[in-house]
This record gives sequence, C-alpha cells and structure tokens, in this order.
Amino acid sequence: MGTSTIEKGTRDLVAEINALRTEHGAAILAHNYQRPEIQDLADVVADSLQMARRATELDAPVLVICGVHFMAETAAIANPDKQVLIPDLTAGCSLAATIQAADVRAWRATHSNGVVVAYVNTAAGVKAEADYCCTSGNAVAVIRALPPDVPVLFLPDMYLGNYLRRVTGRTIDVWMGECHVHAGLTREMLAERRAAYPDAEFLVHPECGCVTSAMYYAETEGDVAAGRTQIVSTEQMMRRARVSPARRFVVATETGVLHRLRRENPGKEFLAARETAECRYMKQITLEKLRDSLRDLKYEVTVAADVAARARRAIERMLAIG
Repeated sequence: MGTSTIEKGTRDLVAEINALRTEHGAAILAHNYQRPEIQDLADVVADSLQMARRATELDAPVLVICGVHFMAETAAIANPDKQVLIPDLTAGCSLAATIQAADVRAWRATHSNGVVVAYVNTAAGVKAEADYCCTSGNAVAVIRALPPDVPVLFLPDMYLGNYLRRVTGRTIDVWMGECHVHAGLTREMLAERRAAYPDAEFLVHPECGCVTSAMYYAETEGDVAAGRTQIVSTEQMMRRARVSPARRFVVATETGVLHRLRRENPGKEFLAARETAECRYMKQITLEKLRDSLRDLKYEVTVAADVAARARRAIERMLAIG
C-alpha cells in the first residue's frame, strides 16, 4: 500500500471521527502518553489531574477517554450524569494492578486513625477505600495538607512514595508497587544520558526508578546553578519546557509525552531517556478504535453507585488541592 493511500485512509478516519464527535456532542480527552494521531485530534491532551478537572468542566454529554481504564473510571465517578466511553476496554495499568481494595482495608485494620492517599493510578474500588487521591502533579501538596500526627499510607507507587517521604520529611508507609515502564528508567540510564548530553536539561517524572538519583543531581550545587535536573509531572514538564532557557531536553517518562513537547516547542529538541519506555496499554487505543467507540457508543464505563459515592470524596479532595 502506497504512502498516499495510507495518508488518505488516515484523513478519512479523522473526518469520520470529527463527524461522529459533532453528531454525539462528544468530547475526546487524551492522556499525554497516547499515540500522536490521537493527541492531534483530541479536545483535551493532559495528565491525569488535568484530564479529571477538564472532564468536569466540559459541556459535553459524552466523554471519550483515550487513556487507560482507571482514567475512564475516574471520569465516570466525577461525571455521573455523562456517558463515559473508552475505545479499548482492555487498556489497563500495570501499576493499578499491584493493589486491591482488600489491601487497603488490611492496613486500616491496624491503623484506625490512619489516612490513606491513593495515587490516581488505581481502580475505583481502591479509591473508595482512600481518604485522598492525588497525581504526581499535586501529591506533595496533598501530603503537606494532612494533619501532622496521623499515620499515612501512600499507594501504590513506591518510587513516588519514597520521593514524597524525602520532599515532605514525613514518615509514610509506602506500598511496594511500580509501573513497569517507569521502573525501567534506572539510575544507570540516567547517568549514561547525563554523560552523553552534558548540555541538556533533564525532566524526570517522580514515578521513575531513577528519581532518587535525579534528586541527588538536583540537590548538588552544579545542577541547581544550571537548573539541569527538574523532577516534574508530565503537565509540569510542559510548563518547564516553555520557560526554560535550555534548547535540549532529556525526558524520563513514557515516550508519548515527547509528541506534545515537540509540538508546543518547535525550536527545542526533546530526547527520550529511554526509547523503549513505552506503555503498551496506552498504545492500544487507535484511530480505528476511537472511531468505533464514537460510532457504536462503546465501551461504556460505569462504577457501582456505592463505590462511586465513596471514591468521589477522595477524587474531589484531589481536585481541590494543588
């Protein structure tokens, strides 16, 4: 099949998606890790926190979540009067799969006055057991907002949890879960990239396996003076790239974020810390699946009313902080 035929097929798909979006009054929300062609036609491209906020603000009866399943659940919980769709029902999350609601209840059984903070990368049933949700963008603010004298469990990402311990100085029980993509971004990889690109600024997601090393680099005099290492959420990466005087960046997170960084900063260079840092679940959503989702209004994501009511409290607290 020739290139022109492929391009025409893509144009036809995009036209069909746009027509269906108009027909149903739908809004398409895409995570920063989605395929470039999905990001390019989405109404909103953002991290988990901004996706959750924008979902509640949009005047659209149908929300199509181009992300993974927990994101669609979060949108459904926060928007009970809207129809929430995900183009691929099997788009899961390796991190979310590391913890169940029963695990949270077991911790509470021995910490009756404890506070549970659940990273947004969790299933609705886990959020329902939590006191607060957070994302990497507001996790520090959430921890700092808690009463100082109560036990805290942070779940499920151990790298982000250990980062929060160090930044806030607070004693925190941390669940030993990890994202398989971010865990592969190691200390050794970071050191190699620093040697290879001495002029680059490093944007490091706090969920990465290399975050402790990144904190060390950020705290040394040379890196602080040059502003060379920034530990930031994906949305904070966007803001930092816009204002930084650097012309080259090495980005330590899932590679999907590079598309938006390059699109919004055409005069700057963005390199992946690891080219293979790709989430297969995020990449499951294609233009064809998005078209089918809008055409057939599938797959609808709903959350049981009692679970949603309890989870909504934690999500609303997340949206109110940071």
